[in-house]
Amino acid sequence: MTGWLTRHPISLSEEDRAGLKDVLARCPELDTVAGHIRDFGEILTDRLGVTLPAWIDAVDASQLPGPAGFALHLHRDFDAVTAGLTLDWSSGATEGAVNRIKKIKRQLYGRAGFELLRKMILLQ
Repeated sequence: MTGWLTRHPISLSEEDRAGLKDVLARCPELDTVAGHIRDFGEILTDRLGVTLPAWIDAVDASQLPGPAGFALHLHRDFDAVTAGLTLDWSSGATEGAVNRIKKIKRQLYGRAGFELLRKMILLQ
C-alpha cells in the first residue's frame, strides 16, 4: 500500500489506481496522509523549501500522529531542513567516498592492519 501512496497516480496501472481510489474513499485519514506525502514529495523534488512552513502547518492542523510527529522533528532543525530543501549544494560525493572506505574496511576486518587498508583504499 505504501507503494501506492508514494508513486504518482499516473504511473499506476488501471487496477492499482482503482484500488487506491477505493482505499482512500474508505479512509479519509489515509487520504489526508496521502495528500501530505505527495505535497512533501513535491517539496523534495522541486526544491521548494520556502513552502515548508505552510506544509508543516497543514500537517499540524490535520492532527494525525505520524505526519505530525515527522513535522515536529523537521521543525526542531528548521533552518537546516529548509536549506537542504532549497539549496543546490550536496555532500553526495563526500558521502560516496566515505561509504567506499567503510566497505573496504568491512571487507578487511580482522585480516590485516592499517598498511593494507591504506593500500586498498589508494588502489581502488
